Amino acid sequence: MVAYNYYRLLEVQPTATLSEIKQAYRRLVKLFHPDLQRSTLDSENLDLEKIVHLNAAYEVLSDPEQRRSYDASLNQVIFPDRREQRRANVQRQHQNTYQPPGMTQWEIQIWLTEVYVPLRRLLLEIIKPLNQKIDDLAADPFDDRLMNEFLGYLDYCRVLLASAHHVFSSQPNPAPVAQAAANLYYCLNHLGDGLEDFSLFTLGYDDRHLHTGRELWRLAQQRLKETQQELNFL
Repeated sequence: MVAYNYYRLLEVQPTATLSEIKQAYRRLVKLFHPDLQRSTLDSENLDLEKIVHLNAAYEVLSDPEQRRSYDASLNQVIFPDRREQRRANVQRQHQNTYQPPGMTQWEIQIWLTEVYVPLRRLLLEIIKPLNQKIDDLAADPFDDRLMNEFLGYLDYCRVLLASAHHVFSSQPNPAPVAQAAANLYYCLNHLGDGLEDFSLFTLGYDDRHLHTGRELWRLAQQRLKETQQELNFL
């Protein structure tokens, strides 16, 4: 049996919506975050322990499958690796769009025009504003207005990334651009992983997630540059 009632930890009803659970989690994490406390060592340790339990509660109740399992028995909590699931889905898309050798130069040009060009535009629209958005938030990460602006940026990035996935899988990848397509696949993957870390930062205010997200997006930008270098040789 689990040691805590996650609904009581988050101070919500068992019928709470995902939005209500997310708001409660963010409010409580801010309440117990050491950066907002002037506590003794013992109370700081208590705050950190409380945040650990809040993280566990949110992880379960924010995931529909885990929540159903938790509600059904409270005997076992399963933590699926969402990042690996998403990576597998993107990889299947990449594999399904591979095209054996034999395509004409005209077909390659169509791929460049209808896949690469719009995809690159979407990816840059995601990546370029990041540093400025983080600088704006750094003024006071606990300010609700600044945080909401950053959350709005992340939501917009999710929309752009979904469009990017659609464009990437819309046509077969010609064999001559296989390496470029592989770079785009990894670029999409890094951006998806980075978005997950940025989202975790906005919930728990843990700077490690912010640093990880920035590094993943740096890698994504590098993959995008390598894609252009590969295509310059065509």
